[in-house]
Amino acid sequence: MQVPLEIVFHQVDRSPAVEDAVRERVAKLEQVAHDLTSCRVTIETPHKSHHQGNLYAVRVDLRYPGSEVVANRSPGANHAHEDVYVALRDAFKAARRQLQDHQRVRRGDVKPHQGTPHAVIASLDRARGCGRLRTFDGREIYFHRNSLLNADFDRLEPGLEVRFNEEAGDEGPQASSVHLIGKTHSDG
Repeated sequence: MQVPLEIVFHQVDRSPAVEDAVRERVAKLEQVAHDLTSCRVTIETPHKSHHQGNLYAVRVDLRYPGSEVVANRSPGANHAHEDVYVALRDAFKAARRQLQDHQRVRRGDVKPHQGTPHAVIASLDRARGCGRLRTFDGREIYFHRNSLLNADFDRLEPGLEVRFNEEAGDEGPQASSVHLIGKTHSDG
């Protein structure tokens, strides 16, 4: 594997077998995009459940010259994500699709979209770590705190303008990455 890889376990015990599975999947992504410059994979269990197994959320952040791909698979009600390997498969499948789409645009096979969509933060649920964006055409898009790239979730306020990448989520459209427009709120 040529790409610098960072694997982060959050509220999950580190596992050499899971790390090996991640490395194998990253190597397959390198076959799609030869110019990847970095990869960060975050594996977490956002909610501990005593009645059922833990559900895993996996986020794959890929960078390559001039762009980035973020695939974020939160479990929602998908109990298949009680298996970390299923959650990994789904997240890497989404990352691969996004990489392939970017490659088609770069080759000129598909016209690029007219800019990144903009929205304002419509509501926040700080306890659950998520919120809703309202696009300028009136649609609402779900986002999770992990999709926020350049700001501190706890400092967000409704009405702030963002740009985002949209993808299909388990329960409708969701933002896979959210960039606060203007000054960042990551510093204290």
